[in-house]
Amino acid sequence: EVQLVESGGGLVQAGGSLRLSCVASGFTFDRYPIGWFRQVPGKERREGVSCISISDGRSDYADSVKGRFTISRDNAKKTVYLQMNSLRPEDTGVYYCVTDCDPLGNWGQGTQVTVSS
Repeated sequence: EVQLVESGGGLVQAGGSLRLSCVASGFTFDRYPIGWFRQVPGKERREGVSCISISDGRSDYADSVKGRFTISRDNAKKTVYLQMNSLRPEDTGVYYCVTDCDPLGNWGQGTQVTVSS
């Protein structure tokens, strides 16, 4: 069974930092790109935040987080990280990791990030 477990969310003041983790199991982790999506309050659709490739470290970011967020992965630990710096209130939401960086992939349960102004 494919499982993705996110952690690391919390409450932080604007300008602060958080590091999210996504631990995977039940599939061959190093054969899949992994992405982070978020559900922001008041928006109907979840938006893609970042995606990291299988082994060469190539990554993509939404324009809204470029220069502030950094995605990385440790294939030995089957874990993907999202380092979030200079957080803004508009970054508030539930963050999910997803296989294949695809909304049709497998999702974790999410971790809540709240940024206060």
